[in-house]
Amino acid sequence: ALKLQGRLAASILKCGRGRVWLDPNETSDIQMANSRSNIRKLIKDGFIIRKPVGVQSRARWRKMKAAKMKGRHCGPGKRRGTREARMPTKDLWIRRMRVLRRMLKRYRDSKKIDKHLYRELYLKAKGGAFKNKRILMEHIFKAKASKKREKLIADSLEAKKLKSAAKREKLKEKEIKRREKEKALHEAKKSSTTKK
Repeated sequence: ALKLQGRLAASILKCGRGRVWLDPNETSDIQMANSRSNIRKLIKDGFIIRKPVGVQSRARWRKMKAAKMKGRHCGPGKRRGTREARMPTKDLWIRRMRVLRRMLKRYRDSKKIDKHLYRELYLKAKGGAFKNKRILMEHIFKAKASKKREKLIADSLEAKKLKSAAKREKLKEKEIKRREKEKALHEAKKSSTTKK
């Protein structure tokens, strides 16, 4: 019934017939319009509208993604490439190195580790000594504890050394005093014998 009006509206609105919406409540008015100028007037009044383009729904994609997050649809039948092609070991290595190096840098900047320990751990990480951040953290704690223990031992040894040195010095002074005393006594005896 509104075939002509639909075609003219599509031509004016520069879209397909499927995107043209004709108001069902104003059918009689639309039916009366048989020229382009009349159709333009109806478009202006809002009785004929160009509908927006239909979007591609993401609902199915979201549903599939949620399932894949749970581990569905990832079995042997769904895999096309080799394990290396799907997740290259180099990419995993780069990811791990970046995480470890970032952590070491943060620790060095916050003065949790000194530059010497940083360099040592950096090279160990490069050699693949640490599988993840947790293992590296544990290693840092152990290294710091051992360094602290070594420092305590070194300090105690130094203190012991100083104490023994002071003791030796004291004994030396005592010995010197004793010898001086003996010398003085000897001199006194000698002078008394010569007088007689």
